[in-house]
Amino acid sequence: MESQIPSKSSIYDHHHHHHQLRKIKIQTPSTAEIHPIFPEEIITEILSRLPVKSLLKFRCVSKSWRSLISTKHFIKSHLTISTKNTKFNHHSIISTLLHPYYTLKSCSLHSLLYNPITYAVDFDYPMKNPKNSVRIVGCCNGLVCIAINGKYFFLWNPSTKQHKKLPDVDGKMKNDLFITKYGFGYDECNDDYKVVGIVSGFFSVGRFETMVKVYSLRTNSWKKIEVFKDGLPFDINGKFVSGKLHWGRRNGSNSKWDVVYFDLDSEICGTVEQPSYVEGGFSPSLGVLGECLCVLCDFPETSVDVWVLKRYGVKESWDKVVTVPYSLRDPWKGPYSTPLFIGPKGEVFLVYGSSFVMYDPKDNWFKRPDMVDFGAFLEADVYVESLVSLVPNGELKAQNQKQKHEALSTLTSHTKQLYY
Repeated sequence: MESQIPSKSSIYDHHHHHHQLRKIKIQTPSTAEIHPIFPEEIITEILSRLPVKSLLKFRCVSKSWRSLISTKHFIKSHLTISTKNTKFNHHSIISTLLHPYYTLKSCSLHSLLYNPITYAVDFDYPMKNPKNSVRIVGCCNGLVCIAINGKYFFLWNPSTKQHKKLPDVDGKMKNDLFITKYGFGYDECNDDYKVVGIVSGFFSVGRFETMVKVYSLRTNSWKKIEVFKDGLPFDINGKFVSGKLHWGRRNGSNSKWDVVYFDLDSEICGTVEQPSYVEGGFSPSLGVLGECLCVLCDFPETSVDVWVLKRYGVKESWDKVVTVPYSLRDPWKGPYSTPLFIGPKGEVFLVYGSSFVMYDPKDNWFKRPDMVDFGAFLEADVYVESLVSLVPNGELKAQNQKQKHEALSTLTSHTKQLYY
């Protein structure tokens, strides 16, 4: 039987018909009009476990998703889930690098724990310039406060790329003014983020003075307060725990070391009762472990005791969680300083000189993370990615057209996969 060769017109009709079918499939109702497969509470539960980068794109899926992801309740739930993630999937370490020039870099906490090699990432932060010094004031709820040249302060969310420049502390003396000690935290009672600065400079009469000022995000202003009458903090960075900022303080070389606090709600200061240390021979420093205040007691070239205040305000809840020995086999000596976090198996991650070290007390082993594009640093802190907004009404706005275009491209790609 002879096969029939289709005519040109029939071939055209076939392709034209197929093309029309494809057009019809693409022109089906928009994603916002599709009947949801899952109940709304299930969708909310799924979304609240996703990375911020994905959620920023999914805000373009529909008006209802945009509204949901922008609500204070969702932002708070997402932050809580991310903070409690036992594998630290949403946590990063942010560090200030000095060489070859000032910059901020970050690396994944999850990668440091589970991957053989960790890659550091450059940050595009406000006023980034090799000639500008940058310091980390503090990290809280996914927001990072940074200081540029000791004068210009920014609140910044690295995950959403939002940032806000704080007004000058005092316009009349800004040329001679420097904030020498500082802290950043959240006032839960007033739903407000605050920056505390201990300001030193020459006033109009030419007299060098020091004062304490507090910035409020809600009012977008600084105010002078009368605190620390019995002596200013010794530490530069305040550690935020339980609604208070904490500094170490030592008045005079032979005086007792105190832990002083500033309450962000009541705006009063006081001292924290300390544990019963082994007397003498160590250098203390403050840190935060698992949202608890901790004290690191460094016995030079011998060991370091890490004490954690498990119930804030209860002296009896101080617990020495680990003693970290100095490694005698390490040819490079450097003091331990800041404890950064405790891993899921009890591993303690600390700053060791100008690098990181991890110690497992159960098996008594040390680990130096293998890091790429990362060098000696000045300071380090831990932050968790979040949707917390610096916009007063809480609505997250796209920072630029590029972000919007990426979101729409992602949505278009997913839509094509659904309908073809």
